[in-house]
Amino acid sequence: MTMYSLFFIALALALDAFGVALSIGINKGIRFKNKLYFSISFGFFQFFFSFIGAYAGVLFNKYIFTFPNIIGGVIIAIVGIFMLKEGMDEKEENILLEKKMYFILGMSVSIDAAVIGFTILNNIANNLILSLNTIFIGIVSFIMSGVAFFIAKYLRKIKVIAKYADYVGGAILILFGLKMIFF
Repeated sequence: MTMYSLFFIALALALDAFGVALSIGINKGIRFKNKLYFSISFGFFQFFFSFIGAYAGVLFNKYIFTFPNIIGGVIIAIVGIFMLKEGMDEKEENILLEKKMYFILGMSVSIDAAVIGFTILNNIANNLILSLNTIFIGIVSFIMSGVAFFIAKYLRKIKVIAKYADYVGGAILILFGLKMIFF
């Protein structure tokens, strides 16, 4: 696999994390520490799932190929519903600040990386090359998440977006989850 192909695969995988990070980032309760943890989580799980997927690809390719996107989409849509509910309740506590959300969202946006491992990376015989390729995928996801949080910082300054951040973020997550489920 060429570096050019790997970059576009990594970029495509990172777009899930980018979209989720953007919708999380417009929430006013999210601090730099939370953004860093989410970015690390997205990058790590993109790496880990693509690595594990490559090893398990031969055995599970025909059984799990279409199912993982449904699971990830449902999880992301549920988080979006919770964000909408929090916007209506106008409470100070935020579901995104719970530590388990780093893992839940990190895994849910990375399930498609396992599919890439199952289908594309499973024919790489050299473990070093496989490790480098999957680490590259994780780094691209980490960087794209950081870029999304950076962009969200400026979007949050727009009064309409800041006022309705939970609604906008929740709606984006629900739509993104539905996209993962049906497309």
